[in-house]
Amino acid sequence: MEQIKMWFDENPIVYSIFKYLLIVAAVLIAVQFLRKALKRNIPNTAIRYKSQKGIEILGYFVIIILSISYFTGNIKDFTVAIGLFSAGLAFTLQELILSIVGSLYIFIVKVYTPGDRIEINGIKGDVIDVDSIYTTMMEIGQWVDSDNYSGRIVKLSNAFVFKGPIYNYSQDFPFIWDQFDLPIRYGSDMELAKSIIVKIASETLSEYTKASKMQWEDIVKKYYIEDAQVEPTLAIALTDNWAQFNLRYIVDYKRRRSIKHLLNYSIFKAIEQTNGKVVLASSTLEIIKIPQLKVDVNKE
Repeated sequence: MEQIKMWFDENPIVYSIFKYLLIVAAVLIAVQFLRKALKRNIPNTAIRYKSQKGIEILGYFVIIILSISYFTGNIKDFTVAIGLFSAGLAFTLQELILSIVGSLYIFIVKVYTPGDRIEINGIKGDVIDVDSIYTTMMEIGQWVDSDNYSGRIVKLSNAFVFKGPIYNYSQDFPFIWDQFDLPIRYGSDMELAKSIIVKIASETLSEYTKASKMQWEDIVKKYYIEDAQVEPTLAIALTDNWAQFNLRYIVDYKRRRSIKHLLNYSIFKAIEQTNGKVVLASSTLEIIKIPQLKVDVNKE
């Protein structure tokens, strides 16, 4: 011990660094201890999660304050050395530092929270965790059609919040507009077809129309945006082969696939019950006239 003490006395800079690392380690151990204590004693998942994240952020804040106080108040000759060290460390760990800053930005600005469905850096999924470095998502899409989980859990650096757009499907307005086309054969009762589609859409989507209308009023008050029509709308376009009915409607962002299935099935069954007054079209080839062929079997 005496030799170690003498060695530290002969190398004050090393002693200062060692002492600083011990302080940082003590703070990190205290943070982990408090996180585990909160995990054991708080039964509510949401409150426990937010409390743990709050303790983690507080720990980083304490380390920053202690570092500033330690290096500016107790070390004089070490200022230049620590400046060069910090610059090199910042350059080497710039992605890590940006990720930590990104986590603070996410929590303060509330860019997204666990439970939100987002798309960032070309990856779409539901946010299941946000820590000091990574955002963890349950991936949606890729080789799976529509908005179904692929089964992969994706960890994405928080630094990406500064590098590109973030699409949030659920924040402020948890509804999206969707649409699909219905080809109706020429000669069908167009008014009957229109009434069938609008009636089924209005009945199926009445719950979402009412809820989205209330939330859209809050969006208009909060942002500089014009009012929008949330009721189902139908547009008709004439093509070479059929009359194309385009149904546009609003739906909960988590029920896009199931509602589209329900609308298609209900409309299909209703059209079948019209006894041929309305017929769905398909790509066909119509032969107008077959040329006559004359074959002379007697001719040599």
